[in-house]
Amino acid sequence: MSGGVGPTYNDIQLPKDDHEHDDQDHHPQLISAAAAKNSHHPTIAPTRKGFLTFRQLNALAVIIVFSASGMVSIEDFVFVVFSYIYIHFISKVAFPPPPNASTQERVFDPNNKFLSLYVFIAAIIGLILPIAYIFHGILEEDKQGIKAASPHVFLLSSQVFMEGVAFSDKFSIPISVFVPVFYNSRRIFTIVEWLRNEIGKVDEEYGGSAGRVYIGRALAIANMVLWCFNLFGFLLPVYLPRAFKKYYASFNKIKD
Repeated sequence: MSGGVGPTYNDIQLPKDDHEHDDQDHHPQLISAAAAKNSHHPTIAPTRKGFLTFRQLNALAVIIVFSASGMVSIEDFVFVVFSYIYIHFISKVAFPPPPNASTQERVFDPNNKFLSLYVFIAAIIGLILPIAYIFHGILEEDKQGIKAASPHVFLLSSQVFMEGVAFSDKFSIPISVFVPVFYNSRRIFTIVEWLRNEIGKVDEEYGGSAGRVYIGRALAIANMVLWCFNLFGFLLPVYLPRAFKKYYASFNKIKD
């Protein structure tokens, strides 16, 4: 999805990438519950400093293209701007980074095979296929389908970009949790509208092929299942508690 995959896959850091597995840890929101069970040994995760990653640059390109094309509503654009401002706010007043932020422990083991598989599947379903669906809609002049799918793609690309921002020495683990939870919650509503639009297409008003209708419905349903599981099956019950535990444990170590 994101440059590599909106969550994160095979990312490279600019201008230099010293840790080939750092990107997998940058987006723990796309780690399956099965991966969580296999991560018993904490490892140290150096935080990113400086330049944007290749993944973020790709996500930013998608954001710019969709914004320039007029496919983004003012509400979604304001949502992204607000999220950027708000992470700085809560970082100051609620979750400041610990003194040892440059050597934070990873929440999950990035070498887990379930992680790579889950990220890859999420990239295909969440970003690559929807973008292909939108470009195909341009060819078939399916303005209705393009308008319905665009908010999800725009917000997911924005999420990928913001996750890269949150995973730095300026922010703590709770901030990196907030970004995927915040965006995932918002995108579920856009996917509901997308699915409702696909189901409600009327032959007299729809100019595309019949096959595109079924593909659009299947893609919207697949994204609904994926991101509902991601939010309610992993982010809230698994990743959130572990991340907060590590965050507060880091302060306890300093006191000791």
